[in-house]
Amino acid sequence: MDIQGQAALVTGGASGLGEATARELARLGARVAVLDVNAELAAKVAADIGGVACVCDITNTDSVQAALARATEAHGPARILMNIAGIGTAKRVVQKDGSAAPLEDFSRVVTVNLIGAYNISRLFAAQCAKLDPLQDGERGVMMFTASVAAFDGQVGQQAYSASKGGLVGMTLPMARDLAQHGIRVCTVAPGLFATPLMKQLPEPVQASLAASIPFPSRLGKPEEFAQLACHIVTNGHLNGEVIRLDGALRMAPR
Repeated sequence: MDIQGQAALVTGGASGLGEATARELARLGARVAVLDVNAELAAKVAADIGGVACVCDITNTDSVQAALARATEAHGPARILMNIAGIGTAKRVVQKDGSAAPLEDFSRVVTVNLIGAYNISRLFAAQCAKLDPLQDGERGVMMFTASVAAFDGQVGQQAYSASKGGLVGMTLPMARDLAQHGIRVCTVAPGLFATPLMKQLPEPVQASLAASIPFPSRLGKPEEFAQLACHIVTNGHLNGEVIRLDGALRMAPR
């Protein structure tokens, strides 16, 4: 699919990997809707790229439908969905005081990262399936954002790894399901990236993390993630695939 002129949705588009992807899509000529729970940051990014900001809680169907309606009103029906919104937490199963980890923490991460991503994807797909097909019968493309933690999660990452592993497991059946409608589905599993959250860590910690990456021994750049996300859109034969973007990193237990 040619990105030029297409309407695109980016969840988590107000910062980090989502912001980088929104900016790259806009640079390539897409009309971008920045979906995020942070209204102020979403508005700032949207203003910078000539897009539209849509406050959106992906776990809430009414919120998603309102955001999709706003994006459609501004740019027309979207053919591109970048699922990048997500949260993380680290909790050992047995806490230091001997108590069990709170179930609410596990549930919240899975609800946002997995159920939320599926929620907006199903609503996007239902709209996209009604569009006229483009070349090769394609109607749309969506991308999920997993993590290397889906494959080698560290101590305390039970909730995060489970949620990202769920996205990995959903990729192929989703692609097979939506093939009849001409909608492709891929997932990117990034490693350690220089996001605003990562930059809050002390410099020695960042340097240590970067040194753990075989090559190149540095943190990934958000724009590298964005470039891969956009390549998935333009490469029509990429479908049902999970792509690690990690510099050959394999995470240690802790």
